[in-house]
Amino acid sequence: MPTSRILVGIFGAPHGVRGEVRLKSFTGDPMAIADYPRVMDESGARSFKIVAARPVKDDMLIVRVEGVGDRTAAEKLTHVSLSIAREDLPPADEDEFYHADLLGLRAETRDGTLLGNIAAVLNFGAGDILDIRPDIGENLLLPFTKKVVPIVDLAAGRVIIEPPEDIIVTEEDAAGDA
Repeated sequence: MPTSRILVGIFGAPHGVRGEVRLKSFTGDPMAIADYPRVMDESGARSFKIVAARPVKDDMLIVRVEGVGDRTAAEKLTHVSLSIAREDLPPADEDEFYHADLLGLRAETRDGTLLGNIAAVLNFGAGDILDIRPDIGENLLLPFTKKVVPIVDLAAGRVIIEPPEDIIVTEEDAAGDA
Protein backbone atom coordinates (compact mmCIF):
# COMPACT_ATOMS: atom_id res chain seq x y z
CA MET A 1 0.00 0.00 0.00
CA PRO A 2 2.42 2.66 -1.17
CA THR A 3 2.05 6.18 0.17
CA SER A 4 2.64 9.24 -1.97
CA ARG A 5 5.37 10.71 0.26
CA ILE A 6 8.21 8.92 2.04
CA LEU A 7 9.84 10.30 5.18
CA VAL A 8 13.61 10.57 4.61
CA GLY A 9 14.82 12.74 7.46
CA ILE A 10 14.19 15.43 10.04
CA PHE A 11 15.96 18.69 10.76
CA GLY A 12 17.37 19.09 14.24
CA ALA A 13 18.92 22.03 16.05
CA PRO A 14 21.03 24.69 14.36
CA HIS A 15 24.79 24.14 14.28
CA GLY A 16 26.83 27.28 14.74
CA VAL A 17 25.84 30.76 13.59
CA ARG A 18 26.18 30.49 9.80
CA GLY A 19 22.93 28.71 9.06
CA GLU A 20 24.04 25.09 9.27
CA VAL A 21 21.56 22.65 10.79
CA ARG A 22 21.66 19.10 12.09
CA LEU A 23 19.79 16.54 10.03
CA LYS A 24 18.86 13.01 11.07
CA SER A 25 18.79 10.97 7.88
CA PHE A 26 16.52 7.95 7.51
CA THR A 27 17.99 6.86 4.16
CA GLY A 28 19.95 3.59 3.90
CA ASP A 29 23.12 5.57 3.24
CA PRO A 30 22.69 8.68 5.43
CA MET A 31 24.56 10.91 2.95
CA ALA A 32 22.16 9.90 0.15
CA ILE A 33 19.58 12.39 1.43
CA ALA A 34 21.76 15.16 -0.03
CA ASP A 35 21.54 13.55 -3.49
CA TYR A 36 17.86 14.37 -3.94
CA PRO A 37 17.33 17.57 -5.94
CA ARG A 38 14.71 18.72 -3.42
CA VAL A 39 13.13 17.43 -0.23
CA MET A 40 9.77 18.67 1.02
CA ASP A 41 8.21 19.25 4.40
CA GLU A 42 5.44 16.84 5.45
CA SER A 43 2.69 18.95 3.86
CA GLY A 44 4.59 19.32 0.60
CA ALA A 45 4.22 23.11 0.88
CA ARG A 46 7.92 23.91 1.35
CA SER A 47 10.89 22.47 -0.48
CA PHE A 48 14.52 22.48 0.55
CA LYS A 49 17.73 21.97 -1.40
CA ILE A 50 20.62 20.56 0.60
CA VAL A 51 23.72 22.21 -0.86
CA ALA A 52 26.33 20.65 1.45
CA ALA A 53 26.41 17.81 3.94
CA ARG A 54 28.96 16.22 6.21
CA PRO A 55 28.53 13.28 8.57
CA VAL A 56 28.71 13.76 12.31
CA LYS A 57 27.90 10.29 13.63
CA ASP A 58 25.94 7.33 12.25
CA ASP A 59 22.80 8.85 10.69
CA MET A 60 23.36 12.44 11.88
CA LEU A 61 24.61 15.06 9.42
CA ILE A 62 25.42 18.75 9.46
CA VAL A 63 23.89 20.36 6.36
CA ARG A 64 23.66 23.68 4.60
CA VAL A 65 20.30 24.44 3.06
CA GLU A 66 19.88 26.79 0.13
CA GLY A 67 18.58 30.16 1.35
CA VAL A 68 19.43 29.53 5.02
CA GLY A 69 22.36 31.78 5.93
CA ASP A 70 22.15 32.41 9.65
CA ARG A 71 21.25 30.77 12.95
CA THR A 72 17.83 32.45 13.13
CA ALA A 73 16.80 30.97 9.78
CA ALA A 74 18.23 27.57 10.78
CA GLU A 75 16.23 27.63 14.05
CA LYS A 76 13.01 27.81 12.02
CA LEU A 77 13.84 24.41 10.49
CA THR A 78 14.10 22.58 13.83
CA HIS A 79 11.79 19.52 13.90
CA VAL A 80 10.72 19.92 10.25
CA SER A 81 10.25 16.43 8.80
CA LEU A 82 11.55 15.87 5.28
CA SER A 83 10.00 13.68 2.63
CA ILE A 84 10.24 12.89 -1.06
CA ALA A 85 7.71 11.69 -3.57
CA ARG A 86 7.39 7.89 -3.57
CA GLU A 87 8.01 7.77 -7.32
CA ASP A 88 11.42 9.44 -6.82
CA LEU A 89 12.71 6.36 -4.98
CA PRO A 90 14.42 3.60 -6.93
CA PRO A 91 12.63 0.26 -7.00
CA ALA A 92 13.46 -1.94 -4.03
CA ASP A 93 15.63 -4.97 -4.67
CA GLU A 94 14.18 -8.46 -4.47
CA ASP A 95 13.34 -9.33 -0.86
CA GLU A 96 13.81 -5.69 0.17
CA PHE A 97 10.92 -3.42 1.05
CA TYR A 98 10.39 0.21 1.87
CA HIS A 99 8.89 0.44 5.35
CA ALA A 100 6.14 2.70 4.04
CA ASP A 101 5.01 -0.04 1.64
CA LEU A 102 4.52 -2.47 4.53
CA LEU A 103 2.33 -0.21 6.65
CA GLY A 104 -1.32 -1.25 6.63
CA LEU A 105 -0.71 -4.68 5.09
CA ARG A 106 -2.79 -7.53 6.52
CA ALA A 107 -0.77 -9.96 8.59
CA GLU A 108 -2.18 -13.47 8.38
CA THR A 109 -1.08 -17.02 8.97
CA ARG A 110 -0.76 -19.58 6.16
CA ASP A 111 -4.25 -20.89 6.95
CA GLY A 112 -5.70 -17.39 6.47
CA THR A 113 -6.16 -16.43 10.12
CA LEU A 114 -5.98 -12.64 10.36
CA LEU A 115 -3.54 -11.49 13.04
CA GLY A 116 -4.02 -7.78 12.35
CA ASN A 117 -2.46 -5.07 10.24
CA ILE A 118 1.10 -3.78 10.21
CA ALA A 119 1.02 -0.55 12.21
CA ALA A 120 4.75 0.19 12.24
CA VAL A 121 8.16 -1.16 11.36
CA LEU A 122 10.48 -0.64 14.31
CA ASN A 123 14.22 -1.05 14.64
CA PHE A 124 16.06 -0.74 17.93
CA GLY A 125 19.40 -1.84 16.49
CA ALA A 126 19.01 -5.62 16.22
CA GLY A 127 16.89 -5.74 13.07
CA ASP A 128 13.43 -4.75 11.90
CA ILE A 129 10.39 -5.64 13.99
CA LEU A 130 6.83 -5.63 12.68
CA ASP A 131 4.30 -4.03 15.02
CA ILE A 132 1.05 -5.82 14.18
CA ARG A 133 -2.17 -4.31 15.50
CA PRO A 134 -5.04 -6.81 15.92
CA ASP A 135 -8.70 -5.78 16.03
CA ILE A 136 -8.74 -6.62 19.74
CA GLY A 137 -5.99 -7.29 22.22
CA GLU A 138 -2.42 -6.14 22.43
CA ASN A 139 -0.13 -5.50 19.50
CA LEU A 140 2.19 -8.28 18.37
CA LEU A 141 5.87 -7.49 17.89
CA LEU A 142 7.48 -9.99 15.54
CA PRO A 143 10.92 -10.02 13.94
CA PHE A 144 10.84 -9.17 10.25
CA THR A 145 12.86 -12.18 9.16
CA LYS A 146 12.36 -14.66 6.33
CA LYS A 147 11.62 -17.38 8.90
CA VAL A 148 8.79 -15.46 10.60
CA VAL A 149 7.58 -13.58 7.49
CA PRO A 150 8.21 -15.94 4.57
CA ILE A 151 5.86 -14.14 2.15
CA VAL A 152 5.36 -10.44 1.48
CA ASP A 153 2.73 -9.93 -1.20
CA LEU A 154 2.40 -6.19 -1.79
CA ALA A 155 -0.02 -6.69 -4.69
CA ALA A 156 -2.42 -8.66 -2.46
CA GLY A 157 -1.88 -6.28 0.46
CA ARG A 158 -0.71 -8.96 2.90
CA VAL A 159 2.15 -10.72 4.58
CA ILE A 160 2.15 -14.35 5.65
CA ILE A 161 3.34 -14.86 9.21
CA GLU A 162 4.70 -18.04 10.73
CA PRO A 163 4.86 -16.89 14.34
CA PRO A 164 6.88 -18.69 16.95
CA GLU A 165 4.54 -20.99 18.90
CA ASP A 166 5.01 -19.13 22.17
CA ILE A 167 3.94 -15.80 20.65
CA ILE A 168 0.36 -16.43 19.54
CA VAL A 169 -2.21 -16.96 22.27
CA THR A 170 -5.36 -18.69 21.06
CA GLU A 171 -8.85 -18.04 22.44
CA GLU A 172 -8.69 -21.43 24.20
CA ASP A 173 -5.37 -20.46 25.84
CA ALA A 174 -6.84 -17.15 27.00
CA ALA A 175 -9.96 -18.87 28.40
CA GLY A 176 -7.72 -21.28 30.37
CA ASP A 177 -6.05 -18.31 32.13
CA ALA A 178 -9.34 -17.00 33.52
